[in-house]
Amino acid sequence: MRIANCDGRLVLVDGNRLLDVQTAGGGRFGADPQSVYESWDDFRDWAAGRPAGEWMLLDPARLGPPAPRPRQVFAVALNYRDHAEEAGLEVPAHPSIFTKFPSCIAGPNDGIRLSTDRADWEVELVAVIGARAHRVAEGQAWEHIAGLTVGQDISERRVQFRPPNPQFSLGKSFPTFGPIGPVLVTPDELPDPDDLEIRCSVNGEEMQRSLTGNLIFPVPKLVAELSAILPLLPGDLIFTGTPSGVGSSRDPRVYLKPGDVIVSEIAGIGRMSNRCVADEA
Repeated sequence: MRIANCDGRLVLVDGNRLLDVQTAGGGRFGADPQSVYESWDDFRDWAAGRPAGEWMLLDPARLGPPAPRPRQVFAVALNYRDHAEEAGLEVPAHPSIFTKFPSCIAGPNDGIRLSTDRADWEVELVAVIGARAHRVAEGQAWEHIAGLTVGQDISERRVQFRPPNPQFSLGKSFPTFGPIGPVLVTPDELPDPDDLEIRCSVNGEEMQRSLTGNLIFPVPKLVAELSAILPLLPGDLIFTGTPSGVGSSRDPRVYLKPGDVIVSEIAGIGRMSNRCVADEA
């Protein structure tokens, strides 16, 4: 199953077609894309029955974030060995967790608002929680995942590494610094949800390419580690980390500027295209 947020309404997606969930379900489920995660099992069972309704042509430009208002957004630093190496840091023994504040979430076509000359790209696989998870064993973790989507952990490096103490959460939480989309894909739609090709290009030049199978701590491990400490709530996001190729590790360093176009792709899920714009606010 694939779902999306089209003009703020929850839709099922099949190829280049969409079905409005609230209309097709006769009001059984609301139109708000975020609310569906609270009744995910019921919704999944209903969608599996191939509901009848009027399928319409999908316009990718109308898509927003598939989980637009998560209560919690977790992110993982240094979760690919090659990224730790390019940063000159040791591979962590345990997941290194920070948060992206929910107000940074944006859609797959939204502009990235730059008020800085030190913004960097980080393509990431994002897991969306579909059932409350607290003290969940790694072997049961996928049962608590609604699906996967593409994300960008845009990072303001000056704030992120500002002395005397790093400010990861602040540096990664400027408005629009967390685009996700274009759709959410349930794990059963993917041949191997633990091993997907992930890529990022800027202005047509490939900057990052890897496999999510190279994650040091894969999705089930992250769910187990996080839920051992606090409950993960329906609709929460986990940005799972980025592979090597970020701008701040290049020689010379490269940062985003207005007019740049970031294309983020994960095989089997889809692609986002976000243009950087000057933040005039």
